[in-house]
Amino acid sequence: MRQEWEPEDLIEVWTLLEEDQERLRNKSGANRLGFALLLKFFEVEARFPEDAGEIPVPAVSYVAQQVRAPAEEWVAYDWSGRAIKRHRMEIRGAFGFRECTEEDQAQLAEWLAVELCGVELNRERLAEAVVARCRKDRLEPPAPGQIARLVGKAVSTFEERFCAATVARLSAATRSRLDDLIAEDACTDAESAGGGGTFFTELKADPGALGLDSLLAEVNKLQ
Repeated sequence: MRQEWEPEDLIEVWTLLEEDQERLRNKSGANRLGFALLLKFFEVEARFPEDAGEIPVPAVSYVAQQVRAPAEEWVAYDWSGRAIKRHRMEIRGAFGFRECTEEDQAQLAEWLAVELCGVELNRERLAEAVVARCRKDRLEPPAPGQIARLVGKAVSTFEERFCAATVARLSAATRSRLDDLIAEDACTDAESAGGGGTFFTELKADPGALGLDSLLAEVNKLQ
């Protein structure tokens, strides 16, 4: 979330509405301010902040004025106690969200493997797609580390399936010739003892910038 907010933006996004104020009735002090900030943050981001530093300082001051609590109370909000767990549960319920279970994460990884990994190589954008999908399905997204592992699993699954499907399309004769090529390459490696690249190494090498010369070079290698 951005940290700089103009006054009119603060009013539009961080103003506590009547129903928000109703949810604050049984809360006081740091819990009152903490709940209000988590509530408005979730309304914007469809997730909870990772730490207190994610909440913009201007928003803390503006919300503190509305709940009639000192802004300094935000520092005292307990991020590991039972209160914040109850607050998260209440806020999820208010917006119709639920926690992302292990089954949900497995389904998200499968969705990535089937729908996106074949067309998107950037893992950061795949992670962003997971967060967007969670918001659409009204799921609280997993923690960043869990999302990274989820993306890694999806990429591995896609690559395994892609390789298996590719090999299945090759004839037995072609597979045998490829096996022979690798075996010959291994023998050459042993004989050369690191003295230069082998043909199979050259075949796997990055072709470089796209152009007519690089295209023709790749065609020659494949032939």
